Amino acid sequence: MSSVAVIDYGMGNLHSIAKALQHADPQTQVQISADAKVIQDADRVVFPGVGAIRDCMQSLRALNLVEPIMQAAREKPFLGVCLGMQALLTDSEENGGIGCLNLFPGHVRRFTDGLRDQHGGILKVPHMGWNRVKQKSHPLWHNIAQDSRFYFVHSYFVTPDREEDSIATSDYPDPFTCALARDNMFAVQFHPEKSQEVGLQLLQNFLRWDGAA
Repeated sequence: MSSVAVIDYGMGNLHSIAKALQHADPQTQVQISADAKVIQDADRVVFPGVGAIRDCMQSLRALNLVEPIMQAAREKPFLGVCLGMQALLTDSEENGGIGCLNLFPGHVRRFTDGLRDQHGGILKVPHMGWNRVKQKSHPLWHNIAQDSRFYFVHSYFVTPDREEDSIATSDYPDPFTCALARDNMFAVQFHPEKSQEVGLQLLQNFLRWDGAA
């Protein structure tokens, strides 16, 4: 039986994504855990999260989870979600500037206040709701139509240093990177567990993915 570890560092609706993973493939063993051995032994790892990046990094260090995450990101299919994506960058300007895991060179920026759509309407921060995603080729987009809508809740977005690491964009109102990929790592700003059929398809793709691009 294949297994997936959902990293528990005290932030995020872990049961929501665990339930979605189980629904995506009932044959997969899904474990929510902060145990380094469980993470190490799992076939795949999901790094979720919501909240502030300072609290995220403090919790990872307090629970001795930095190295298990770094090792998993080097060795097996690895999925970062929302705050779990942002933590993979070099640093974030949230909370006055916070160093992150630097698995993807780049930075996390805040949407500026006063953004307006093409009709002059004010765009609120946080960006919340359904938004179209423009994909680049990757196995995790299998059976997901171009410009499918996914569910977002965020005030910060990633700006990777390497253009090739950006595997999808969305607009608010300008294009921003909403998915990253390199080797066996894939990360998304949106919430697949809240994105209905397309989110479930992405999780199914992840659970079948061997980590190759």
